[in-house]
Amino acid sequence: MQPETTNIPKHVAIIMDGNGRWAQARGLMRIMGHREGVKAVQNIVEGAQESGIEVLTLYAFSTENWNRPKDEVSGLMGLLKKFLQSGLDNMVENGIQLRCIGNMHALPEDVQDVLRTTIDTTKQNTKLILNLALSYGGRDEMVQAMQAISRKCMDGTLSPDDICAETVDEHLFTAGLRDPDLVIRTGGEERLSNFLLWQSSYSEIYFTKVPWPEFTKNELHKALADFQKRQRRFGKTGEQVHP
Repeated sequence: MQPETTNIPKHVAIIMDGNGRWAQARGLMRIMGHREGVKAVQNIVEGAQESGIEVLTLYAFSTENWNRPKDEVSGLMGLLKKFLQSGLDNMVENGIQLRCIGNMHALPEDVQDVLRTTIDTTKQNTKLILNLALSYGGRDEMVQAMQAISRKCMDGTLSPDDICAETVDEHLFTAGLRDPDLVIRTGGEERLSNFLLWQSSYSEIYFTKVPWPEFTKNELHKALADFQKRQRRFGKTGEQVHP
């Protein structure tokens, strides 16, 4: 299935769910599902570029994921480091700019080093922004934004009466990026799981039972085609949007 070439969402965010369950259903260790998930990331990044998507945000590791078994967390960090190291040349060649949202300082030092190197090396690239949500939580993001805004009010650089939605936007991890037009969740669950809570207030949401390791370019095209059928009204009536 190929989506129409018009009305492509500029920012697509994906909750990549189902790796562990995919592996367990096949009698494999959960880490094998995560390894297959990395292959899916590479495929979908390529598919996003081909489709004309400008920003792709991937929920790679949440603040709650730190509570998983230590061996699984260690394996995930190793896969992340390998993905960054092996994918750098491809990012440079294909004009992909890597960004990170979340508490990067919570990651292992060696992963932080590779992440910073990749971000710095690709910062001038303009064909696609690949935005990895790492050690990320939407509530935590909003708390940190509130703290930063409060400090400005306390030191007199900002008046409480001047605080507006744009003020909050400017203090989020995603400052400077448009809100996601489309949020996709794989794996069959139907919730946001603390992902981009502020930014997704008017996003279209697409749920699929397909687990992340099986989410191919064709599945991405299905999600884009579904998005293109929807009417985004942002609180207005259909007649106002399309008079």
